[in-house]
Order: sequence, then C-alpha cells, then structure tokens
Amino acid sequence: MPPERLGLGVDLGTSGLRLALVNPAGQLVAEHQSPYPAPFADPLGWREGLQALCLELPSDLRGAVVAIAVDGTSGTLLLCRPDGSLGPSPLDQALTYHLACPEQVEAAAALVGPAGTGVPAASASGSLARALRLLAQAPEPGPWLLRHQADWLLGWLLGDWRWGEEGNNLRLGWDQQRGRWWGRIAEQPWSSALPEICRSGQLLGPIGAAAACALGLPPECAVVAGSTDASAAVLAADLQPGDGVAVLGTTLVLKQFSDQPLEGPGISCQRVLGRWLVGGASNAGAGVLRRFFTDAQLVELSRQIDPRRSSGLALRPLPRPGERFPVDDPRLEPVLEPRPVSDALYLHGLLEGLAAIERAGWQRLEQLGAPAVQRVISLGGGARNPQWRALRQRLLQRPVLNRPQCTAALGMARLALSALPAP
Repeated sequence: MPPERLGLGVDLGTSGLRLALVNPAGQLVAEHQSPYPAPFADPLGWREGLQALCLELPSDLRGAVVAIAVDGTSGTLLLCRPDGSLGPSPLDQALTYHLACPEQVEAAAALVGPAGTGVPAASASGSLARALRLLAQAPEPGPWLLRHQADWLLGWLLGDWRWGEEGNNLRLGWDQQRGRWWGRIAEQPWSSALPEICRSGQLLGPIGAAAACALGLPPECAVVAGSTDASAAVLAADLQPGDGVAVLGTTLVLKQFSDQPLEGPGISCQRVLGRWLVGGASNAGAGVLRRFFTDAQLVELSRQIDPRRSSGLALRPLPRPGERFPVDDPRLEPVLEPRPVSDALYLHGLLEGLAAIERAGWQRLEQLGAPAVQRVISLGGGARNPQWRALRQRLLQRPVLNRPQCTAALGMARLALSALPAP
C-alpha cells in the first residue's frame, strides 16, 4: 500500500530530468531520471520528458500525489505567447543559462544601472540581457511573455502562464527585498511580458485538466511554486549552521545561508523558506570533463590520482569563453592547455582547476559578508568521486562531505508536500 499523501518533485537539470516522490516523513519513495528527448534549449523537450518520466511511475503512486513542484536552471529564458505556445524560429528555442549577450549590456544598464553595481540583471550573463535579445528577435509586437524554464513548465501544469517564482527571476530584474522590479524595467512598453512574481513554496492552485491527464495525476493535485535547481538541491541537503553546499553538476554552483542578503555581480540571493540563500554559479563544472573523457574513463583515471599532491598545472576549465562567478566576465578565456601525455595527470589538473574556482567562490561570498563556511556538503554527480572530494578538501582546507543522494528533485518533492496544510 502506498502512503496516503506523496509529494512529487521535478528537476529540470542541465543534463537531464529527474523525478522524486516523498512521503510525509520526507523519505524517498521513488526516483526516476532520463536525458532530455530533445536538445536542452527546446522547451517542448522539457514537457515531453516530464510526461514520459511521470508515466513510468506506477499508477498507484501517481494516484497518491497531492502536490507537485518544479525547479529549473536559473537564467534559461524563453519568449512565449500568453497560452504558452512558442514562436517561429529562433523563438521556438530558449536562450540557455550560460549564454551571455554583451551587445545588450548598454541597454540593460540604462534600465537598472551599470554592471558592477550589485544588480544581478545588469550583467551580460543575466536574464535581462537575454530578454532584450529575445524581444529584439520577436517578429511582431506581441503579446509575448518572458518566462524562465521552471516558470514555463509551471504554467503548463496550471494551464496559466502568468506566474514567475522570485528566485528564478532575480537575473531578469526582480528585487525581492523591495518586492518590485529594479530601475525602469516596469515602465517599459514590453513590461506586460514580465511574470507575476510568487514566492518559492507558494500554493498556486490545482493542476490543470490537460496536464493532469497527460501526467496521470489526480485532478486535485496542488501545484506549488518551486525554485532554481541549485536551491532545490540545498533543500534536500538539510544544512547545519556553518555548512555550505557545492553542487558538482554540469556547472559548479555554491550556496550557503546568510543572515543578510548579499549583492554583487554574479551573486544570487534568494529567499528560501524564510531564509537568505546566497551563492553563485560558475560556467565551469563537471560538464567540461566529458569533452575529454567518458564516464568510465573518469572513474578509472580518478583512481590513478593522488589527491595529496599537486598536478603542477594551472588550468581554468571553462567550456567556452565567459564566466559568471566568482568573477563576472563574459570574455574570460578557458585555459585547457598544456595537455600532458598522461590522461590521469590531465584530469588531475582539470579537477584542481575546478577546485580553485570553488575556493575563489567561497572567498568571494565571504568578502561580500557571508559567514565563513566551516564545512562543505557536495551534491550532484561529481559528489560520487572520492578523489575529487579529497583533492578539494586539501585545497579548501575544510571538511568536505559527499552526499550525492540529496538531489534537487528530492528537495522539490519535500517543498511541494510542506506547502500543504496538515491533514
């Protein structure tokens, strides 16, 4: 017999989708994952992937779902019509989180102030710059809606695309401390394209009939506003005072709780369950490793690394020019050479390069006023690599614990269930 009430969490990660079901005690009941059925920038692939994964769940478990919440990659933005439908090419694709739009920096600065002032939307890698590019590409005045990845799928679940979760919209220009859009954004002719902002964990209503039918979920299932993917993973980690989280996925994301909000280029600051969750996301991450090695090679070569020693290399493993955090520089170049003859030594250098970026990230957060992190909790696929953990612990000079089982989907499932009143 399944539990009476289950929460369903959906993670739209950079490398694929994951679903998690939890019971009222917060325990994992079931979990499924798969790659996207279409290129990552194709929104229809997000929806089709969710449908396929959800229907893999046994019908009795789907029938017990009382709430659902979705997280997505922060900054992946699209332009859609009020009914959620997509425009002609290139507007049928999203602009992904890592894409910088330096040609829009001047226009963004005219709306919110120049980059470097602490407004996340002022950056070339912010969603506001991507929004301005999308609007410039629109073939007609509209009406159009600007929606981030999780918010677009949230709209499909509800059959109502008006909402945008506040954490997902910080880089578009939402000022959550003051509860309004930064600068002159709300005064623009296209301001009707902006979402109505809701809080993470806010109960938005029952699932729409079309989505309930497509997913095989009960019509009374509640839809709960989710968060960004990195914040969702933090919710699953059950942090203690002094803990920081490093999400070792396709990109490297650092998060920690702070008593005060932080502002700065490339800095995210989200209110999650009444607390300030601060951090940043690098464009570097485990994704660049797959450019050179298969998963099997990564496991075997990692075993040949002595994490107590330095590789002697000084690499910056960015996948392409441009960085968001710990420095906000859309033109920062990768450093992937020299490549030694030994593949194990090269992997050693790449992992050290990622650890150096992580160290600089924690230092940057502390410089801005965050408490010094005493312990690092590692999440994501990279948290399964014990040599990387030991290497990072040496460079960070603090304990590092791996918890790969704490997934973003698990965090969303717990959030979904917590939004409902007790039976």
